[in-house]
Amino acid sequence: MTAERQSRPDRLMRVLHRVVSGVEWLHRNSRLHAGPPRPVNHDLPLVISRISTEADGVRSLRLTRPDGGALPAWQPGAHLDVLLPSGRKRQYSLCGPPGERRYYRIAVRRLADGGGGSREIHDELAEGDRIVARGPRNAFPFVAGRSYLFVAGGIGITPILPMVRTAATRGADWRLVYTGRSRASMPFLGELAGLPADRVWIRPDTEFGIPAAGGELLAHAPLGASVYACGPVPMITALRLGLPGSTARGLHWERFSAPPIVDGRAFTVELTRSGRTVEVPADRTALEAIGDVLPDIAYSCRQGFCGTCHVPLLSGQVRRRGRARGDDVALCVDRGQGHLAVDL
Repeated sequence: MTAERQSRPDRLMRVLHRVVSGVEWLHRNSRLHAGPPRPVNHDLPLVISRISTEADGVRSLRLTRPDGGALPAWQPGAHLDVLLPSGRKRQYSLCGPPGERRYYRIAVRRLADGGGGSREIHDELAEGDRIVARGPRNAFPFVAGRSYLFVAGGIGITPILPMVRTAATRGADWRLVYTGRSRASMPFLGELAGLPADRVWIRPDTEFGIPAAGGELLAHAPLGASVYACGPVPMITALRLGLPGSTARGLHWERFSAPPIVDGRAFTVELTRSGRTVEVPADRTALEAIGDVLPDIAYSCRQGFCGTCHVPLLSGQVRRRGRARGDDVALCVDRGQGHLAVDL
């Protein structure tokens, strides 16, 4: 009995020691494995302190607090919801130095046939103007690892640039493949020139042709690399198809255009507040079809995550492709199965 009584406290102390050690380990490593930072949901007044031309049709905006104070922290892959004077809301990736809180930097390519947000920024905003933002939010989180391949297409360099700098700072094994129509159209080439030349491949179509397959881009991946990519839909699709035959182990991507409609079927949407019913063809989104009858309907990312076009679903079955919560439906990507009724 004496031996047993003496051993119980010893066992208890060993268990407590393991628990405490485990808590200490979690505290030390929580920053590596934690999810993206919680978004800042209140309005954030900002002033445009600098506008710079970064490439043909691309300008960057440096945004600061009116009082010069520190901005909310952010991580690579984060974006701002920018509320423009016209009422449009658009998402732009933060592309400044990682950890910088004195200012935010975003870059915008002017799209003549876009939804008007980029034209407003290029044609109507000037240094000293004030705008409002929300965020930062992160739908494209960068996870700590040992090796990476970064692939950027054109303006898709914006979320990738802070990731590259972070990987370099951490001493990871990384490579960057940067594609675009021409060197003149590709922003931030000057900044990339300061990185090791053997790790960066600048690949304009005018010099190398349009990439024939994702394997050409993935050939630069270090063994076991995580691939982070941002660019047009064909580039992302090529990478997804080429991944199984590469040395990379996973693909994380962000598009800057709406995803393609795959196996779409026609359905109808009843707009209960306006008393209209809209036919949605198999090759169009509900957002596009509703926009024909309600031209002022709000939207932004067209990828299902920003929430601008999410509306309450009143009845019907939905094939979900976005991140609408609860009974909401993402008009830009979700599809109905038959007939839907929404609060719109």
